[in-house]
Amino acid sequence: MEGDKPLTATLMCTVVAVDHTHLCYRVCSLCEKTLPETDKNNNTSSSSSSLSSACKYCNAFNPVSSNPKRLFRVLMSIASDTKVFVVVMFDRAARVLFGCSADEFFDFAKLHPFSAETAAKALEGEMLRVTLSKPKNGNAQHQRVVSVVPLRSGFRPAIENLRELYG
Repeated sequence: MEGDKPLTATLMCTVVAVDHTHLCYRVCSLCEKTLPETDKNNNTSSSSSSLSSACKYCNAFNPVSSNPKRLFRVLMSIASDTKVFVVVMFDRAARVLFGCSADEFFDFAKLHPFSAETAAKALEGEMLRVTLSKPKNGNAQHQRVVSVVPLRSGFRPAIENLRELYG
């Protein structure tokens, strides 16, 4: 057992890069189990028929399937004072930086195709205080961002900057 390594750590860091190609994933709106993407070429594809978006688990208990929803899963490189490493930020923490839900961001990105890339560029260089935790899943590759606090006093979430930019 790793008794000498803490499960969580809080540190000051800078955002080096954000992977803007896969910012979100689809889940069942009832049980939040991950659903497969309908378009394998593009993670930000639009939802198709309810058959392809139905949760196999919930569908057995609830024949009236609801629409899936999206949650953030943001892969990003951050730099502390000693090293650069890749972390994954899920929905709760990502909402702080993006300022909206993944569904709202997805809908905005459908209207403005380069908004995900623009948001990623806007977040580069931001100073953050993050709390990281080791993944509970043994197969996970990256530490998870449990909480994030922007350190710049004039910080604006990405969606605010995008709405101003795209009008």
